[in-house]
Amino acid sequence: MAAVVAAEGVVKTYGEGRAARRVLDGASLHVQAGEVVAILGRSGTGKSTFLHLIGGLDRPEAGVISVGGERVTGASERALSRLRRARIGFIFQFFHLLPELSGEANVLLAGRVRGASAGAGARGQALIDQLGLRSVAGSLPQQLSGGEQQRFAIARALVNDPALLLADEPTGNLDVVAGAEVLRLLRAGADEGRAVVMVTHEATAANIADRVLTLRDGVLVDA
Repeated sequence: MAAVVAAEGVVKTYGEGRAARRVLDGASLHVQAGEVVAILGRSGTGKSTFLHLIGGLDRPEAGVISVGGERVTGASERALSRLRRARIGFIFQFFHLLPELSGEANVLLAGRVRGASAGAGARGQALIDQLGLRSVAGSLPQQLSGGEQQRFAIARALVNDPALLLADEPTGNLDVVAGAEVLRLLRAGADEGRAVVMVTHEATAANIADRVLTLRDGVLVDA
């Protein structure tokens, strides 16, 4: 079975000349449907950078990345936008909800963009109910707890039924109880057949993973 994520020999450098720092130096990763992979590592080692490269938010200097059999590396911006809408859901530490929209509107907006999956609106409403958010659906992000904001962010990430979830420190701004609920939801996403790649510095977050890797000296190794 083809991997949902296939990354080979990924290289990324920041800065130039003597200030240049190669954060990724041939990193490779393959993730199957239904699998959660946690990537650990110290701050500044390139974990988030690697996630952004997989999702087509940044471009590597070398290496090949594909998601769902479609090339990420070398793709046009239009092709990357389409790929992200169709196949990738992003979950971030700082939620990135639009502050002027309610939690519900943030979720439904993701299903209204061009290229959104059929039935995304109905799916968004169902996710709001499923995640226990109906009573606060009309609240603005600043009126919500961190856990509620992250659950709305997860609903937004799932509204187009992506094959891949990319989670960047998804519990970093949450208390223990809210963080545990978010991890349960990520595990459930994999159990529904998605591939999940989670970047975290919290060893406890890795407990839901099928594989735990560490980014060390620019490459991924078994933790």
